[in-house]
Formats: sequence, structure tokens, C-alpha cells
Amino acid sequence: MALHVLDDQHLDHDLATIRIKNLRLRTYIGIKEEELNNRQDVVINAVIRYRADKAVAFNHIEQALNYRTITKAVIALVEGNRFLLLERMTREVLDLIMDHEPVLTAQVEIDKPHALRFADSVSITLSASREPRRPR
Repeated sequence: MALHVLDDQHLDHDLATIRIKNLRLRTYIGIKEEELNNRQDVVINAVIRYRADKAVAFNHIEQALNYRTITKAVIALVEGNRFLLLERMTREVLDLIMDHEPVLTAQVEIDKPHALRFADSVSITLSASREPRRPR
């Protein structure tokens, strides 16, 4: 999953980018009878940006965005639910990530391997952002 390239005028050196790559889970996804009755593989990639100036300055875990906590919540959400549409699953994962106040922007891509004959996978990508708050 590509993150848009930023030129120097848009580069904010206090923003950290977290990439969760190829999180492989199994869930119920689809509308066909076979899909409703059997778990299928999905592959989740997420790009999360947050202001990391305090984490960098103080080197304390409390100042950083805890990607482990986010990942555990994504696993629980995806594996604990049933989804008819890939779009819905992607939105729910994105909303879960954006529920963490420090997150400024996030992009989630979810692949459904072997969803189409002759294709490795089908994926949906959604993104969200909020206005960054400057530290006081």
C-alpha cells in the first residue's frame, strides 16, 4: 500500500508513520453460502500518522501511540464479527483506528485473497484524517 509522497513544504518532522503490514486474519466475509459458513483469509495493511514529538523527546512509552493495542483491537474486531462486504469491514477497522485521539490520519487496505478467479486478491482501501492539534 503506497502512502502519498510528501514534498518538503508539507513535511512535518514531528509526525510519525506507523505501518502495520500484512496482518493475516480469518473471518466470515462475503454473501455466498460458502462464505457465510466458512472463515476466509483477509490481509490487513494500515498506515497511521500521529504527532510523535513527545515520544521522541522523552523516550517514554506513555508518550507514544501504542500500535500493539490498536492491532489487538483490530484482531478482535475482525475475527469476532461477520461481514457481508469488504467495504464495511474496512470502514470498521478504519473507524477503530481513528477512535484513538492521537491518530491524525489513517489509511486501511484489506485484501480478500482468491476472491476472483485469475486474481491474487481483491482489496478495498479507505482513509480518514482529522485536523492536527498543535501542542500547547
